[in-house]
Amino acid sequence: MEYLLFLFIGFVGNIIGTLVGGGGLITLPTMMLIGVPVHSAIGANKVSNMVSAFSSFYSIFRRKELSLQELRPVLLISVIGGTLGGLIASFMSSQTLTFIAILLLGFALVMSFIGGGDFGDKSTFTMNRKNGSILLGIGIYDGMFGPGSSTLALYTYAYEKISYIKAVGLSRVGVFAMCSGAAVTYIATGKIEWPMTLALMAGSILGAQVGIILARKVKASQVKVLLRAITILLMLQLVYDFISQL
Repeated sequence: MEYLLFLFIGFVGNIIGTLVGGGGLITLPTMMLIGVPVHSAIGANKVSNMVSAFSSFYSIFRRKELSLQELRPVLLISVIGGTLGGLIASFMSSQTLTFIAILLLGFALVMSFIGGGDFGDKSTFTMNRKNGSILLGIGIYDGMFGPGSSTLALYTYAYEKISYIKAVGLSRVGVFAMCSGAAVTYIATGKIEWPMTLALMAGSILGAQVGIILARKVKASQVKVLLRAITILLMLQLVYDFISQL
């Protein structure tokens, strides 16, 4: 019965995570609420996110909605950013990281209301110095802390005016790259409870595939509302965490 619950958690979390990011709002707190140790919960989340993100961006790539030319630089910059973030995190307190997360998400939310944060219809994403620097920063942030990184990436792609489905694919590429290093670390240190992780992974893969199907059906205006709602929920959770650390 418990494993069915993990499967359901992964399923729901990855539908939301694929569409607008923030799937960790569901998976991590729920797992910890039912008594999973924090390191095991984070490790299971990283491993399942790595596999489900690969399955979702591969589905988009297979349908030729994403090209290797677009995929490779995002993959590279995310790996570099995640690695740097992991190194930087060792020198920063969790309270500082939480405060940075609140500022970043708040800035993204304000900019979405000011304008310019709508998905467009550009068929190709080209990495340049500006968006590459932003994506590197998001990778560093994910390596340091993580909550909201894929949501921030979606905002970045929206400002580039590329299509929503391509933005979803690219954000999942980033999630795959950023989670891979962390997942390997958790596996190597023996912090993975495999039966639980496999159940969560199965649900995550199913949820990611459903998320991709829904992503092809939702309208840009609906995505924007969902993105803002998830951003606000992430900020509320982080504000609560920040106050709890005082």
